[in-house]
Amino acid sequence: MIAVVDIPFDEFSSYLRGPALGPAKIHEAFHSDSANYFTESLINLKNHPNVKELGPLKLPSGPPVTGAIEQEITKILSSYDKILSLGGDHSVTYPIIKSFAKKYKDLTILHIDAHPDLYDEFQGNKFSHACPFARIMESGLATRLVQVGIRTMARHQHEQADKFGVEVIQMKDFDPLYRFEFMGPVYVSLDIDAIDPAFAPGVSHHEPGGFTSREVISILQKLRGNVVGADLVEFNPTRDPSGITAMLGAKLYKELLDVLLRSDQ
Repeated sequence: MIAVVDIPFDEFSSYLRGPALGPAKIHEAFHSDSANYFTESLINLKNHPNVKELGPLKLPSGPPVTGAIEQEITKILSSYDKILSLGGDHSVTYPIIKSFAKKYKDLTILHIDAHPDLYDEFQGNKFSHACPFARIMESGLATRLVQVGIRTMARHQHEQADKFGVEVIQMKDFDPLYRFEFMGPVYVSLDIDAIDPAFAPGVSHHEPGGFTSREVISILQKLRGNVVGADLVEFNPTRDPSGITAMLGAKLYKELLDVLLRSDQ
């Protein structure tokens, strides 16, 4: 059974606020009459018996939010096998993974993003959305971190990647024919700004030279492994007046659910 949970939090964003509004807009697009509920593998997600939408978490403001998210996700994982979380900024991934690491040992993370999010601290905040994977790796919460789509690697983050043994596939080196296959439990963290702003303008950080929508969908469809959880983060509706990124978010939402439903078969 898969739980869908919304995490409308963006207080640890470094540039613009707005991703807290993302989950509601993704659900709105998902239920829009302009599309249907089918994934590309013909799974009908409308009222699917193995998917339960739990709605948004009720969260405190500021630093206590990290502990609150961890507590809520841990509680949900006690009743559900898998969770798909909709953010929110990327800072939410650290407490989510803290919860998953309690249930799933030897966790592998596939991180799809324009940014490595490996800063030790950013603008004085060690829990910034620029830092979650530094916190995850220094805490030993994952045995393997594979990052793909990166095109903003700074020297400090390169040093952090070396320090933590992160496997980085920069965008300039990406081969569309590559298939990701993993042993053991896998968690997918998908930042919408991995996709080129030509396809996804509704993000806080426009980073040219990214994936097409189809390339990210293909990564998900070709992925092999027991995917136990995922998050979709950093959609900022305030920069999406046409709604094109919201519809992309709904498409990715469907394909991530498809992955979660089929991954352990």
